[in-house]
Amino acid sequence: MTELTTPRLLLRQWRDGDLDRWAELNADPEVRRHFGTLLDREQAAGSLEHFRAELARRGWGWWAVELRSQGRFLGFAGLDPVDEGMPFDGIEAGWRLHRDAWGHGYATEAARAVLRYGFEELGLPEILAVIAAGNAPSRAVARRLGMVHDPAADFLDPSVPPGPQQHAVVYRLARS
Repeated sequence: MTELTTPRLLLRQWRDGDLDRWAELNADPEVRRHFGTLLDREQAAGSLEHFRAELARRGWGWWAVELRSQGRFLGFAGLDPVDEGMPFDGIEAGWRLHRDAWGHGYATEAARAVLRYGFEELGLPEILAVIAAGNAPSRAVARRLGMVHDPAADFLDPSVPPGPQQHAVVYRLARS
């Protein structure tokens, strides 16, 4: 399994010790406001195990993000094939951080490492970001990464309950 490093971050395999902060992150209404639902501890544990298995199987996926200087779990960032049932396919990049990690540039730093890995190591021709239309901070991260909004690909996300959070936008970045 590949680990990615940046000046401040380690993107690594998930550990059992990540569960408390991962569950806390996914039970936070502010963190989850664009997803329509909160996750309980059991659901958070299930997602952690799924991410761990995918990383072990493929060598890439949704990495746990750790602040190197403190060894503190911050959230996740990574790459994953677009879910079946979406109106497009490809590989998407994503990020989700604990609220106490917001505003420090960690999401952009982690996502840059993820994009570099996707283009240089996996040879992907393009990477997408699928973001809730109202999620201005994540849209800003996508723009900082050089990703471009593709309005023709915007859609209602079938994985999100009906409502304003269901409106999703697609950003694209081609390998240069």
